[in-house]
Amino acid sequence: MSNETIPLNLFKANLELQLRLQRLVQENGQQWLENATRAGKDGIAESGAEIESLLKAQNWQELATLPAQAFWRQFQHHVGGAQALTQVAIKNQTSFTQGLQKAIQDWQKSVTQAVGQGDAVLPFQDMFKQWGAVWASAQDKEAPGKTGGRDAG
Repeated sequence: MSNETIPLNLFKANLELQLRLQRLVQENGQQWLENATRAGKDGIAESGAEIESLLKAQNWQELATLPAQAFWRQFQHHVGGAQALTQVAIKNQTSFTQGLQKAIQDWQKSVTQAVGQGDAVLPFQDMFKQWGAVWASAQDKEAPGKTGGRDAG
């Protein structure tokens, strides 16, 4: 590899990394937007159901009991929603972290090839390994609650 192509190959490697990082951020943002949209639609449907309950009340006593019933339904719905949102957040962050790790690893390979040091160990080789392990660990802790039992591992 000539000295003239090294800067071009490094530039290409850096540009590819930037594009991959931009794509990861956009995909992650899209996932959050979809989750927020879904939660908004659920909230609208829930409000509509509560209004329908009020309209169907036949007397004052029935109408008086609706707020308490609505409170407990909403409370249970929001607790379940918070748990689901936490699981989705951990899943999204884990996916993002894995994509980021892969992008950095591919970039390292490209840079190493560009400078012709195939056996070189870059100083940031395991930069994101611990970060990724934290999210994977959090996801593993959430998964047993979903199935109702604990994993042996």
